[in-house]
Amino acid sequence: MTAGPPPAEVERAVRVALDEDLGPSGDLTGALIDAAVVASADIVTRDDGVLAGESCALAAFRMVDAALQVDFRRHDGDRVAAGDVIATISGSMRSIVAAERTALNFLCHLSGIATATRALVDAVHAVAEDVAVLDTRKTTPGLRALEKAAVRAGGGTNHRASLSDAVLLKDNHLGVISIADAVRDAVRRYPSTRVQVECDTEDQVDEAIAAGATAVLLDNMAPGRVAACVARIRATRPVTFIEASGGITVATAPAFAAAGVDAVSSGALTHSVRVLDMGLDLHEG
Repeated sequence: MTAGPPPAEVERAVRVALDEDLGPSGDLTGALIDAAVVASADIVTRDDGVLAGESCALAAFRMVDAALQVDFRRHDGDRVAAGDVIATISGSMRSIVAAERTALNFLCHLSGIATATRALVDAVHAVAEDVAVLDTRKTTPGLRALEKAAVRAGGGTNHRASLSDAVLLKDNHLGVISIADAVRDAVRRYPSTRVQVECDTEDQVDEAIAAGATAVLLDNMAPGRVAACVARIRATRPVTFIEASGGITVATAPAFAAAGVDAVSSGALTHSVRVLDMGLDLHEG
């Protein structure tokens, strides 16, 4: 089982979402239900995919009503099929419907990320099992820790979580400072931190390696150019971490994996995925 999101981040995000959904007066429609009515309902997936967001859904129900009984049958990282019962919730019907949308929003969104990640991981590992699939910082504001946990649930690996985790010199940085100067200064200031350079050309690759960069990001290159750059780097500094990025999809990922990189990265894993459809079905009778 992969590590889930930090509990404090779950609590913070779910609290904000519940406050947003319940508003100042609570669930006006749910208040029409007699307070004594108890019920049981299942969360059912409508699509095949990979589950993520269990802790967020559980928190949503528990924050609304700590007396609700929530039994998850499937867990983060599990593959699910359309029609599978993910969880059963029992207790006050008012409470169930008050928490329903918030719980499902987290489950559907985060499971969509896990599902997309698993598809990309499977495509990469069909060619090279040791090539990692990385996410990026292109996350929903305020939900980064949750979305990166969903990537892990899908079998992916997290890139830096924040700007303080590593040095990554991108085109805008290099518009005002040279690769050589930036890398040398970074290595001096942060000797135990990865120093990575985003490269669009072979000349940039050579400059980054000569300056002492510990990692290179080959951006928006075709697989053939990536393979040539990998050979160039390995011949000079074999231990360099090499990442490929830029529009990598399930269809193109195998070619990049075969080019000899250590990792491929995709911002689409968190910014452009389709939700995994789920619903809450009330037990009859």
